[in-house]
Amino acid sequence: MARHGGGRGWYGKVTGAAVGVTLLATGASVWTAQAGTADTSTSKGSASAAPAADLKPVADTIAHSSDAGPQGVNITIDDGPDPVWTPRVLDLLREYGVKATFCMVGTQAQAHPDLVKKVVAAGHRLCDHTVSHNTAMDKASQAYQSQQILDAERMITKASGGVRPMYYRAPGGAFTPYSRQLAASRGMRPLGWNVDSKDFERPGVDTIVATVEHELRNGPTLLFHDAGGDRSQTLQALRRLLPKLKEQGHSFGFPVR
Repeated sequence: MARHGGGRGWYGKVTGAAVGVTLLATGASVWTAQAGTADTSTSKGSASAAPAADLKPVADTIAHSSDAGPQGVNITIDDGPDPVWTPRVLDLLREYGVKATFCMVGTQAQAHPDLVKKVVAAGHRLCDHTVSHNTAMDKASQAYQSQQILDAERMITKASGGVRPMYYRAPGGAFTPYSRQLAASRGMRPLGWNVDSKDFERPGVDTIVATVEHELRNGPTLLFHDAGGDRSQTLQALRRLLPKLKEQGHSFGFPVR
């Protein structure tokens, strides 16, 4: 997987146990149509977590396949939610009847809980994308990795009204055996990608579309963004790609769990 480095320094690179988050996890949500049990733990502190007995572990291998079958395509949207671009992405996905997986940064989810709830209410899935999007997480201590993953999990769960993330995506693909095992023990399947659309770099709509069409042979999970700056090229590219993929016989699904 491609490592997004300096060009993706939107959140900055946070070292050490950067964000001391103290949250109370919420109870069950009305949005129970999305799989996953709400974390009902009442313990405080960034090291706390729901008891393992309350969770259903999943495989710790990195998911790439689609639950929509051999012709399935998984749309994944990273780094939000963003107050400008996430609503526009949601509108576009609704227009074409496509469901996606939104990989959310904890601080963004905490700042925009209304958008997290809208994502869930529209039938999309949530993914833990850490607290601060440090693409060097694989070089950090296990304590730091744990803080980034577990705090983001709680922040997203609280923002959603109780719906837990179903996946964990390491920033820039910076997975470690430890981070994969930790996420999987919390019921979050590690989530990779097969096609990096390069939309974050804003190379032009034609280039984004061409990249996706050329790289789709690598597998079904496509990476796009709804945050980190002007995402108008992303929207235009998706507007061209979604109907074209349908015409080519592809269906849209979610990454396997």
